[in-house]
Amino acid sequence: MNTTIDPRRYFEAVAKERGRLAEAPPVCLYLEVTNRCNLLCETCPRTFEALEPPADMSYELFLRIVDQVAGLKRAVLHGVGEPMLVRGLPRMIRTLKERGVYVLFNTNGTLLSPKQREWLVESRLDELRVSLDAADPAGFRKVRGRDFFARIVRNVSALVEFQKRAGAAKPAVSLWLTGLRETIAELPRFVQLAADMGVREVYLQRLVFDETGRGLARPDQALFDRLRAEDNAVIGEATALASRLGVRLDASGAMEPGLSLRRGNESAPWSACRRPWSLMYFTANGRALPCCIAPFAARDHAAYTLGDATKETLAEIWNGPAYQEFRAALLGPAPPLPCRNCGLRWSL
Repeated sequence: MNTTIDPRRYFEAVAKERGRLAEAPPVCLYLEVTNRCNLLCETCPRTFEALEPPADMSYELFLRIVDQVAGLKRAVLHGVGEPMLVRGLPRMIRTLKERGVYVLFNTNGTLLSPKQREWLVESRLDELRVSLDAADPAGFRKVRGRDFFARIVRNVSALVEFQKRAGAAKPAVSLWLTGLRETIAELPRFVQLAADMGVREVYLQRLVFDETGRGLARPDQALFDRLRAEDNAVIGEATALASRLGVRLDASGAMEPGLSLRRGNESAPWSACRRPWSLMYFTANGRALPCCIAPFAARDHAAYTLGDATKETLAEIWNGPAYQEFRAALLGPAPPLPCRNCGLRWSL
């Protein structure tokens, strides 16, 4: 958005284009198949508080939700937990693939045993995103809280090798690094590590921070719109190295890494978000939230819960009063709390 435009006229135009009601059903579902995890990451809200009672999404609830979205195109099977802790995950993936849905999830990579590698390939999962977040054991322990770095590198390398032997192109495996003050200098080494592991895609993920000052998810750790000369140099070095090694280096949202960390000319970046008109996010307990960023950007699920899939139909939630009020606020100058620090390019 050009900042010289009258803000009032801008919001009026946005509201006219996208109203309180969603005229079409969602085409994407984020399903938090579990809120349990085996790590204590310094950038994750669940490390510091219980957002909901511990739970895995039951297959019955999973099916109840997906059965109500006839035109579903994409399903993301993660939230604040580690999906590979869920014993029913392979069945969920197979169910979605039988319906022609594009399926992906993030994992911390600690549980990629030989048996898990086999079913990941057999399930026809489209993407497996491994959140490694460090280029060496010391950096990993600082961000992730446990000493699992060597195990993850070994597991992911073995998965890629298994795929090669099986002649399987899927899942597309990628490594993800959360870009923050503690880790940005590791980006070139992270790219080299990916190449050594046989992984051909690397993504720099922007930090989702809050104002509580806990862990590493703090405003002072964020790089967005605060890149220093040395940070730009690191990104340039990593980009050149990736090109030489045949590794694709992008940022979340498939953007060029440096661009993803610089503010454009938008004065109200949240107003361009289309997620409340295109996707639905459900927690392991069935709570409907605005998007996958909300649990990271703001605490207190109750303050931004838009419905309950265990008690309401998706149609009732999708254009119910809570969703309508949320959309209306997002189209104005005072967005809902989870959206205030969102720059639109998280794309988890």
